[in-house]
Amino acid sequence: MSQPKEPKAYEAREATVTFEPRRCLHAAECVRGLPQVFDLDRRPWVQPDGAAADRVAEVVRRCPSGALRYRLSGGPAEEPDRPTTVSRTHAGQLVMRGDLHIRTAQGDRHETRVTLCGCGASGNEPYCDHSGPCAER
Repeated sequence: MSQPKEPKAYEAREATVTFEPRRCLHAAECVRGLPQVFDLDRRPWVQPDGAAADRVAEVVRRCPSGALRYRLSGGPAEEPDRPTTVSRTHAGQLVMRGDLHIRTAQGDRHETRVTLCGCGASGNEPYCDHSGPCAER
């Protein structure tokens, strides 16, 4: 079964968290960081009201792939890191944070956090999806 292309939004009083499953690399920063908000055994698995909005934002920002994003109620979307940083994993993936403009087959996207494929074998180019040799850990 293919995963949805559009992000799923989980709305709460103080924050909305969006999740784009095709981008998730299962780093588990979310479930380790706030299990009361991110619980894979519960439906819905994301419940942003389970913690203070600033804490939810802090944990979402740990997501290296950008699969998770947030918007605080009445506030702007996530602010990009400054300065922009780029690092390469030992397997060749590019981990980027900052004010990013990513060109995809579906068009240009504005991002704040991404993990890009380093081997060209991803089924979700330019994002890494762990399907190629650059995803080996």
